[in-house]
Amino acid sequence: MNTAHTTWQPPLIWRAALLLARGLVSLLARLEVTGDVPAHLRRGPLVLAANHISPFDPVVMAAACQTRGIAPRIMATAGLFRVPVFGAAMRHAGHIRVDRGTSAVHRALDDAAAAVAHGSVILIYPEGRISLDPGLWPERGKTGAARLALACGAPVVPVAQWGTHEVLPYQAPRGMLRGIARSLWRRPVIRVHFGAPVDLGETTADSPGAARRATSRIIDALTDTLAPLRPDEPDLPHHVDPGRPTDLTRVHRRHSA
Repeated sequence: MNTAHTTWQPPLIWRAALLLARGLVSLLARLEVTGDVPAHLRRGPLVLAANHISPFDPVVMAAACQTRGIAPRIMATAGLFRVPVFGAAMRHAGHIRVDRGTSAVHRALDDAAAAVAHGSVILIYPEGRISLDPGLWPERGKTGAARLALACGAPVVPVAQWGTHEVLPYQAPRGMLRGIARSLWRRPVIRVHFGAPVDLGETTADSPGAARRATSRIIDALTDTLAPLRPDEPDLPHHVDPGRPTDLTRVHRRHSA
């Protein structure tokens, strides 16, 4: 893919926000970032596929990416873009609005595909929501990340994170102040690991079932990347959030290699 003349450059507001995110995370927790993204992929085209366990995840992902010299454009729920001032900043920073549950949701994939074609790094949560798996393992994914990667020929790097659920509760902003106060006192460890690029096993999204098979490979890779970050919590997390519901309808069943 030739992007030499059209490579997207992160605006100053987003580069400043990445630094701010790193400072905020350092205040509330101890951030440990391992793994890396190959140097030739850090400015795109690239799809980062991250697990989603807390409302604090985007801040942590921004901080972790800043440590690796990556400025991703985030696919984020439309509600964030409607917040006064913050929404305008999101748009100016180049992030991509996702109108879930509406006919406009497909526009987000078109916008993301155009961004990748211009050399961007796109950060997407393939589960499509904060995980409601009882063990906070990655749920069965939506096909958006796979379809985006297959359409653009962009590599997919899984990024696993653990510990963000100890900072902000699922129902934030309800309980947010209590969570922040606890984190300031305890400063929990948050681990982020950039895994190896995923072999999607497909070359095009046109063949029947290709996007679903590639999605399973992405979620498998996320699960494998997450497991070493929580060796003493293989089943259930030690930290219990009483406000988080559970949902067993989207439990991911790992496919054999």
